[in-house]
Amino acid sequence: MSSISFIGLGGMAHAIAARAVSGGHSVELIGRDPAKAKSLAAELGGGATAGTFGTVPAGDIVVLAVPYTSAVPVVARYGDALAGKVIIDISNTFNADATGLVTPDGTSGAQEIAKAAPASAHVVKAFNTVFGHVLIQERRLDVLFAGDDAGAKANVSVFIESLGLRPLDVGGLETARWLEGVGPLLMGLARNGAGTFDVALGVDFPG
Repeated sequence: MSSISFIGLGGMAHAIAARAVSGGHSVELIGRDPAKAKSLAAELGGGATAGTFGTVPAGDIVVLAVPYTSAVPVVARYGDALAGKVIIDISNTFNADATGLVTPDGTSGAQEIAKAAPASAHVVKAFNTVFGHVLIQERRLDVLFAGDDAGAKANVSVFIESLGLRPLDVGGLETARWLEGVGPLLMGLARNGAGTFDVALGVDFPG
């Protein structure tokens, strides 16, 4: 099993970390509020620990679980402390009313994060197409992911599978913009056609 560090202590971090603990991974939780990190680690159990914000994360995989508005500054703050890490960007980049994206045409939040990361780090976009409250339920869901480094994607795929989820590779990091575009789509579905936020997108393979 892998060592996984989470930067961020919100609902998505909680949901993914809970599955990671259940999957037998070593989990480190990092946030600006040390007391909150320790409290979440204690709640999760399974040997989960609280790390120190700004220092080298213990995990080979680092889940960047902060809002997009904070993501690039956090990665820049960490700098070389993220060298050699696989960074999973889970952020959504939609605007305040979830009708569009805040990133300019031709790029994505994941690509901007990759620009801020050390050259030896590899960013993979994943988990942003699943609501946290759905993810924490014990159901097998589809997780779409994108990245440029084959080795990093392979590691993330194995990690996703270990959480009892189905990993689906959608291509290079340039595809992350379209994964981020699923955010407004999913919000629109929840508010309209589904009529509930207890919904998840999945892929079917006919035949």
